[in-house]
Amino acid sequence: MIMEENTNDYYDVEEAQPEKKKRGCLRFFFFLFLLLLIGGGGYGYFKYYFVFGEGVKAGELNYVVYKGYLFKTYEGKMIQSGYSSSESAPGIQSNEFLFSVERKDLAERLMRSGGKQVELHYKEYNGALPWRGYSKYVVDSILVITDAAHPESLPF
Repeated sequence: MIMEENTNDYYDVEEAQPEKKKRGCLRFFFFLFLLLLIGGGGYGYFKYYFVFGEGVKAGELNYVVYKGYLFKTYEGKMIQSGYSSSESAPGIQSNEFLFSVERKDLAERLMRSGGKQVELHYKEYNGALPWRGYSKYVVDSILVITDAAHPESLPF
């Protein structure tokens, strides 16, 4: 009888080894999945939600439109003073600032201000989201709107 007990114990130890290997393999894949999930979430945050820069741009507002196929967004263009040149397009061209507007009240106010001088505060993201707009520049406030034909003179 003593031999039989030792024999049974021997078989139990052999059967336990595959269980430990399965647990180790499952634990490895769980941590790999967790690492990929955290890495993907971090990448998505820094690409689409992290504010890379903020600033103010001034110029003549050309247009603001409401467009899109699946996600309707407000998109605008402002012409800044001065000229620029690029290697891809020879010659001189105006500085254009293409932007998106998330808030409907700001977009409607800008739509009524076409052709006027404006100063806009914007946030720059590393990437554009379809429901936020086509541009990585998102206007979040209007600082000044003046008539371009009759600018107010500043007191000296």
